[in-house]
Amino acid sequence: MGDRRIIYLVDDEEAIRKAASFTLKTAGFAVTTFSSGIEFLKTARTAETGCVLLDVRMPEMDGLDVQAAMAERGINMPVIVLTGHGDVSVAVQAMKGGAVDFLEKPFEKAALLDAINRAFARINDVDIRALEESEALVRISALTPREQEVLEGMANGLPNKTIAYDLGCSSRTVEVHRANVMTKLEVRNLSEALRIAFAAGLGRRSK
Repeated sequence: MGDRRIIYLVDDEEAIRKAASFTLKTAGFAVTTFSSGIEFLKTARTAETGCVLLDVRMPEMDGLDVQAAMAERGINMPVIVLTGHGDVSVAVQAMKGGAVDFLEKPFEKAALLDAINRAFARINDVDIRALEESEALVRISALTPREQEVLEGMANGLPNKTIAYDLGCSSRTVEVHRANVMTKLEVRNLSEALRIAFAAGLGRRSK
């Protein structure tokens, strides 16, 4: 790959493609844009390895379908999922599919660049997943057993009400535990918490 850091930006919104492309190019990345997942997949197999910024809500083929197609075709590039309609179930599906991160539009430049840097770290270092796992396990060890159970429920995409039923407590109690989880893990949002949970091997409950 050399020193070239390539970004494949897949989004059906032209305004997003233009704005994100400009931001990334000024940060030193080589950017190729695609208006659909189908268009991207036509060239992905033979494309130079890079990081894929993948919008979830697209016509014809949504981002999760594109992510699944990449896995089926052996296109082993790190994916960062973008959406303006973020919810737990989409985040869980994306990150179970191996996404590096999940960013909600409008995303901050710093958060985007941080996610991209982690994506390229995976490309450059085959041991990065083992490192991410060990770091995640250390952070999760700071949680109480009950907080770990709540995090497991979050990683399985369960709503608070279901987690509360499974644990035999109230939804309000689950909310308190969730707040404690976010504080102890030192994360700002759901995608960061899920990234740690999946790195540690949580969220493997069968559907």
